[in-house]
Amino acid sequence: MSRPVRHLVKADFERLAHFRYGLRRFLRTSEDLCREHGLTPLQYQAILQIAGHPGRDSITIGELAERLQAQPHGAVSLVTRCEAVGLVQRRVGRTDRRQVEVHLTAKGKAAVQALALLHQPELRMLKEEFSLPGWEGTED
Repeated sequence: MSRPVRHLVKADFERLAHFRYGLRRFLRTSEDLCREHGLTPLQYQAILQIAGHPGRDSITIGELAERLQAQPHGAVSLVTRCEAVGLVQRRVGRTDRRQVEVHLTAKGKAAVQALALLHQPELRMLKEEFSLPGWEGTED
């Protein structure tokens, strides 16, 4: 049995457009902050995913690819570029030596700390507009 088709009304489009505008505004601000600090937006995304990976301070290439919604070969290239500028270091996996773990260097830790802190005002604004459950943010 098929479900009845629901037609969207003007308010549905307005809500979706406002949400997408808020996301794009956040991403544009993030992109500008990254470039001002000498990183590409993808480099920031990589180091943020490493720093924010649940349960440990490293990430595998496969996990990074998933978190970035990228192909594994693209994640490998990104890690290579991050490694070239001193943001990350590859190590043989501790539990599975067939895996490669990607860790932040001191430079990578400092960069993600600085940039994540600069993102807080925009996150607070998104929280106010869209109510982000579980996000508390830091004070200015």
